[in-house]
Amino acid sequence: MVLSNLRWICKHLQVDLMDFSRKSYNGTINVTESEELTDEKNTIGEVSLEKPADKFTVNDNIAINVKFSVSGGLREAFNEKNWERAYNKHDNIFKLKYGIKLYLGGLRKRELGALDTYKKVALFWTRNPKLTQMSEKKVWVQISKNFEPHIPVNQTEAQQMLLDFDEKMEIRASELGPGKHKIGAEVYVSWFKHDYTDEFDTRSNSKEIEIEITK
Repeated sequence: MVLSNLRWICKHLQVDLMDFSRKSYNGTINVTESEELTDEKNTIGEVSLEKPADKFTVNDNIAINVKFSVSGGLREAFNEKNWERAYNKHDNIFKLKYGIKLYLGGLRKRELGALDTYKKVALFWTRNPKLTQMSEKKVWVQISKNFEPHIPVNQTEAQQMLLDFDEKMEIRASELGPGKHKIGAEVYVSWFKHDYTDEFDTRSNSKEIEIEITK
């Protein structure tokens, strides 16, 4: 019934039905508000652990790099067009929480270290000649990690700053003791719903690596 009425209106007003459906009609039809969202699911990619060596002495401090990335809808939607649209809707701050738990593998898992932190995005207007052409004014992003602000030079770098992770975790070899040990990591990433992305909260685990401690 509603569709018939719309066709009758479009026919008599000589308005294209597809064009009409893209516009708001009495507040009930509004496709443009969400057209920049993507249906692609956000996921945490492979979590990898990198070690500087295979063997350590009992007096060493061992640095393990935990690397992973978030791919999917947010990475695609985190672009200049959506920054400006979100800014105009006063959706100016985006906070991404993430954490890492490093654990001793095997039958009796034991936590070796943990990290809980976040990255914060702030949208702002700029005429910076390094970011714009011909001194045009546009919305850009500042991404802070550990309270240190960084301004990416392009959209791709902004996506990498926000959604790629490389964290160094240190453990004492003396806490493990002599012998061979397996080490793994669990990571989590979460954020709330924003104009250009839905809420996200998930975890992922790495494959375990093996190290050897000698006296």
